[in-house]
Amino acid sequence: MSAPGFNPLRWNCSLRGCFNLKRRPKIEVFADCFPRRINFGDVDGIVEINGYALMLEWKSSASELPTGQRKMYSKLTSAGKTTVLCLVGDAETMKVTHQQTFTAGKSSGWKESSLDDAKALMRAWSDYAEQRAA
Repeated sequence: MSAPGFNPLRWNCSLRGCFNLKRRPKIEVFADCFPRRINFGDVDGIVEINGYALMLEWKSSASELPTGQRKMYSKLTSAGKTTVLCLVGDAETMKVTHQQTFTAGKSSGWKESSLDDAKALMRAWSDYAEQRAA
């Protein structure tokens, strides 16, 4: 791909070991820093344009989106400058089967989708954010 923002993972696990073990922070060590059962979650992707943010959450199945994440995404998006796109699919093949968005504090619910559908949503979000001043 020749898009200017193309940024593939350059880590070779067979040469350097498992990326998750070698390079991903062990966020569970911070569990005693927050109340109740709250702790850091990982962010699968985030992009910002003119002060607007689009977060990507990837799941293998729709049932993997826990209540806490749904609540967080509703609250994070309620101010209107952050959108969360949740995709269900196979990360190895990048086949997408479902998507759900959180915008302005509301969830769209899961809808059948494809990679092309998700990319179209991202492009529409990008066009919207590009038209706004920071």
